[in-house]
Amino acid sequence: MFSLKQCLNLGLKLIVVWGLVLCAGQALAKEKVIIFHAGSLTVPFAEMEKNFEVMHPEIDILREGGGSTKMARMISEVGKQADIMASADYKVIDNNLIPEHADWNIRFASNQLVLCFTDKSKYADEISSDNWYEILLREDVSWGHSDPNLDPCGYRSLMVMQLAEKFYGKEGLYEKLLANRPRKNIRPKSVELVNLLKTGHMDYAWEYLSVAVQHDLRYVKLDEHINLGNYRFDPFYKQAEVEVTGKKPGTTIIKRGKSCTYGVTLIKDAPNKEGAVSFLAYLLNPDQGLSILKKMGQPPFVPARVASQEAKSFLPEGLQGLVEVAK
Repeated sequence: MFSLKQCLNLGLKLIVVWGLVLCAGQALAKEKVIIFHAGSLTVPFAEMEKNFEVMHPEIDILREGGGSTKMARMISEVGKQADIMASADYKVIDNNLIPEHADWNIRFASNQLVLCFTDKSKYADEISSDNWYEILLREDVSWGHSDPNLDPCGYRSLMVMQLAEKFYGKEGLYEKLLANRPRKNIRPKSVELVNLLKTGHMDYAWEYLSVAVQHDLRYVKLDEHINLGNYRFDPFYKQAEVEVTGKKPGTTIIKRGKSCTYGVTLIKDAPNKEGAVSFLAYLLNPDQGLSILKKMGQPPFVPARVASQEAKSFLPEGLQGLVEVAK
C-alpha cells in the first residue's frame, strides 16, 4: 500500500514526465523550413531565424551556409532537399537551378568587395585605398580569397584585381598579385578567412563589406570602378573575366564582371512551401528582413526586384506585393 504522500509524489512525477513528453512531441511536430544560403548571409540570417521563429513558433528554421555555387549544386547535383536557396550572386540561381529546380529569382540585396585586415596584419598602419596592391605584392605579406569554383566572393576577388590593373594602368598587376598568393590561402568559402585574420594566420583577405562590418574587421574600401558595388559601373566591370568549373565535370564557364547582387528563390520540390513562403515574406519585408540586412552593412533593394512582369506573375501571391519589376 502506498501512503498519501507517496501517491502525491508519484502523481507529481507522472505530471512532470507527461509534460516533458508533450514538449518533446511538440518540438518534433514543428514544421521545418530548410534554407541553403551564401556564407556571407550567415550573420543576418541567424538574426532573421531568431526573430521569425518568435513570430512563428510552429516553424523551425534549419540553415546551411557555404559558397553559393556549392550550395546550389548540393540541390541540383547531389539531390539535397531544401525549401529556399539564397545566393550571393543571383546568376548562380539562374545558371544552376532554373528551370529544373526553381521557377523564379528575386534580387534582394547588393554588396561590394573590400580588403579586410586586423591590427595584427603586417603594414596595418600603412595600407590605404591608394597603395593596397603594393602591400599585397610584398613577399612577407600573407593574403587570400575564397575558391572561385565554389564561392562568388572568390571569382569576384579575382575580378577586382583584374579591374585594378586596368583602372590604375599597371600592366601585369593581376598576375603579379596571384604569384604572391599561395594556393593554400584559397579557402572554400570567404567567411573561413575571417578566423585566419583574427588569429593572425593571414594578414589580408578579400571579403564583402557586410562580412567586414558584421565581424568587426578593419578594411580598405576600393574605388567604385573596381569594387563591384555600383551597377552604374557594370560596363567597366564586364571587362573582368574568370574561368570557373561548369555544371558538368570537366567543363568550364566564363564569369564576367558585374555588380554584386544577391538572389533568392523557392525550390520547386520544397518539402514545406507554405512555411518557406512565410519566411520569404519576412525576408523581403522592408521593416523586417531587409532592415536587418541594412543594419548589418548590406544595402537591400527596397522593394526587392524581379526581371520581368512574367517573372512576377510566377511568384506566390504573398510575395508579389513585395517586389517590383526592374532590369
